[in-house]
Amino acid sequence: MAFTSDLSTSDFWLLDNMGYEPIAIVLGNTVYSMGVVGGIAGGFKGMTKGEIPQFTEIMYNAREMALGRMKAEAEKLGADGVVGVKLDIRSYGSGGTEMEITAVGTAVKRRPGAAKANIDPTVVMQLKSSKVSGDVTQ
Repeated sequence: MAFTSDLSTSDFWLLDNMGYEPIAIVLGNTVYSMGVVGGIAGGFKGMTKGEIPQFTEIMYNAREMALGRMKAEAEKLGADGVVGVKLDIRSYGSGGTEMEITAVGTAVKRRPGAAKANIDPTVVMQLKSSKVSGDVTQ
């Protein structure tokens, strides 16, 4: 079966080891406008320090919409989940009053009859060391 994905070879190995296989790249996007009221209210708030609640709420809603659309696309394919999700946020219009949010990931499906993997977590990078020998941390 052919598919597209931007997962690394390590990601593929982990998926395979866990009993999943990639199906396809899935995405969801939305273009949101701050609107005149949000732009004016946000503009006044932007003159002082602190969060701009109007923009935060719009950004949250737009992100949730993009993720929801990506999930719906994966469900249409019969996927069990989506991995490797990335969000891309771009602003357009004068003063960045419109924004586009795109969520992209790889839809995966559990292989029929796949046994549950028994993978112990391992340390990838040790943050604290008890010994240092030359340039090599042990």
